[in-house]
Amino acid sequence: MQTYLDMYQAMDTWMQVFWGCAIIGSVIFIIQMILTLVGMDSSDLDVDFDGADTMDLGGGISLFSIKNFVNFIVGFGWAGVCFSPAIENKWLLTLVAIVVGIAFVLMFFFIKKQTKKLEHNGAFHIEDCVGKTVDVYLRIPASKNGKGKVQVSLNGSVHEFEAMTEGEGINSGMKVKVLQVIDGSTVLVAL
Repeated sequence: MQTYLDMYQAMDTWMQVFWGCAIIGSVIFIIQMILTLVGMDSSDLDVDFDGADTMDLGGGISLFSIKNFVNFIVGFGWAGVCFSPAIENKWLLTLVAIVVGIAFVLMFFFIKKQTKKLEHNGAFHIEDCVGKTVDVYLRIPASKNGKGKVQVSLNGSVHEFEAMTEGEGINSGMKVKVLQVIDGSTVLVAL
């Protein structure tokens, strides 16, 4: 019975390169994935070439990075291994493997860009509602003689704040405009 090392040594050089890239690249890819899942993302290891132009593609995605290199090697290696029975010409097989490796890198860019779109700062600041038209939830007494409540809908969420007005009292269900923030939970409104 042959050992794996004997089988590897019996392969031609092209297949040794493809299998080497596939195995080593996959192991590194799995390690990167595990580090990412446990919160120890290896993005700090991305190569920045000491401030040289790294062809930044926006959103923190750089063309030349260790992750992209690993993605290319994984795609290149496994494409070479998988397509070798169907493509006998070694140069054509290498070209196909290069194209698949580049496709893996482009797939990474696409996935990274789509995940960046999902990032959203859900923090709400009461100052964001100044100038907005809001709904009166509980009647607001006239001349700052008490507090009512308003509901503010911003960024897909509804917030409730105490409200005061300098003019006449405002009944529930009316639309008012927020003029200013009085304190961290109270706004000044007017019709």
